Amino acid sequence: MRKEEQARRYYVSGMVQGVGYRYFAQRAAGQLGLAGYVRNLRDGRVEVYAAGPAEALAALRAALEAGPSGGVVSSVTEEETALDPQFAHGFSIEHDLL
Repeated sequence: MRKEEQARRYYVSGMVQGVGYRYFAQRAAGQLGLAGYVRNLRDGRVEVYAAGPAEALAALRAALEAGPSGGVVSSVTEEETALDPQFAHGFSIEHDLL
């Protein structure tokens, strides 16, 4: 039986653009079997939308807080959100909103 899926939106602040953060997030989410996307925001943050089991989402948050070696994460905020069927399969890097 498949565990109930949930969705979360994470906003990551710090030195997280131009350091490979989106690729890091995509790789971490893929290893955890999560669906969703990552993208840069105009205000310098990175947005991560992820859907999957609660345990995998918690593990993703821990990875997002650590970040890639070239970046510096100052904070990660999290909010519950609705499941979006458009991003139900795979994890993509979306176009920047710059």
